[in-house]
Amino acid sequence: MTAVVTGAAGFIGRTLVRQLLAIGEPVVGIDRATQTPGPGLTVLTADLCDREERVTAALADADAVFHLAGCSGVRDPRPAIDTFRHRDNVLAAAAVLAAVPAGTPLVVSSSSSVYGGARFGRASRERDRLRPRGGYARSKVAVERLCRQRMAAGGRIVLARPFTVAGEGQRPDMALAGWIAAARSGRPLRLLGSPTRTRDITDVRQVVRALIALAGSSAQGPVNVGTGHGHSLARMVAAVADALRVEVRTQVVPADPAEVPDTRADTTRLRRLIGWALETDLDQLVARQIAAGAAAVADPVLAGVA
Repeated sequence: MTAVVTGAAGFIGRTLVRQLLAIGEPVVGIDRATQTPGPGLTVLTADLCDREERVTAALADADAVFHLAGCSGVRDPRPAIDTFRHRDNVLAAAAVLAAVPAGTPLVVSSSSSVYGGARFGRASRERDRLRPRGGYARSKVAVERLCRQRMAAGGRIVLARPFTVAGEGQRPDMALAGWIAAARSGRPLRLLGSPTRTRDITDVRQVVRALIALAGSSAQGPVNVGTGHGHSLARMVAAVADALRVEVRTQVVPADPAEVPDTRADTTRLRRLIGWALETDLDQLVARQIAAGAAAVADPVLAGVA
C-alpha cells in the first residue's frame, strides 16, 4: 500500500509519516516546506492549489490519502489571514478531492473547533450542530461541506476532528509549546480567559495511530479524535513546571471570542470504529515534548522535528 500524506512536513504530518514508514508502508509526502527523502519516503515539494501533474498523479494512484495540509491555528494576527485560510484550507481541500478517486480511502483533517466548544456540560458529539467561532473554525466547516458533497457522490471520506494535539514538534503558537518556551526563559505563562478553562489534550502518537486505523476501517463522515477527558489550563501549567523543575508565574489575559471555554470529545464512535480508546498521560506527554524540543535544538535533523 502506498499512502499519500499532504502537510507531511507539519506537526501531525511528520509523526504520521514516521509511523507509516515504521509499519512498512511506502509514503509520498507532499508539502510546500522542504522535506528529506529517505527509505520508503518519496518527497514532493509543491503547493496543492497549483494542481501540478505529479501531485495529481500521486493522489490518483495512492491506496490511501491523509489530507493534513492547511493553514493551522485559531490565533493568527496576519491582516490577510482569512484569505490564507480560504486558499490553504478550502481551495487546497477542493484540489485533493478532485484528484483522489472516489473509492480511495481519504482521511481529511478537520478540527474540534467546528463545535464551538463543549456545551451543556457534556462532550461534543459528531451529530451536534456546528457552531464555529472565528475564521479558522469557519474555514474547516467549509472544508467539511466540500467533503460531504463528495461523499454524496460516492466518495469514501473520513472527517477526522482532532482535539488539542500535543507532543513532539508541536507548533510554537500552541499553548503547551508557548508555555514551555516561556518557563525556560523565566517569562510569565499567559493563560487566556481563566485557569479553569479545559482542553481535551490528545497525544500526537495516538492521533496518528487512530488516523491510520480510520483509513483502514469502514468509517465515513465525521469522527472525533480525542480522549473524552478535559485538563484545566492550571493543570497543564503545573505539568510544565514539574517537568522543567522550575517555579512559574502566570498571567491571565482576556481571551479572544474564538477561544472556547472548554473542549471535550465524545469518543463513542471512534472507539466503535477502531476498537480502542485514546488516552493521554499529561505529565509524560509534556516531558516528551520538552525532551524533543531540547533534542531539536541540539541536532534538528537527528531529532526528526526540523
